[in-house]
Amino acid sequence: MVLKLADRVKEPTTSSGVGDITFGGAVTGFVTFGSVLSNGDTTYYTIADGNNWEVGLGLSLIHI
Repeated sequence: MVLKLADRVKEPTTSSGVGDITFGGAVTGFVTFGSVLSNGDTTYYTIADGNNWEVGLGLSLIHI
C-alpha cells in the first residue's frame, strides 16, 4: 500500500451506508480520485453532508 496525497480532489457521490463509494466526476476546478490514485493506494479522505461528516484513511479500488 502506497500512501498518496493530492491537492484539489473533490467528487460528489450518492453512495450511502458502509462499503464502496461511487463518485460522480470532478467538481469544476478539481480533479478526480482516479486521476491521482492507483488500485491499492491509500489516502486520507473527508466525506461531508450538511452537518454530518467523516474523516478517515481509505483504500483505492479504481474501476474504469
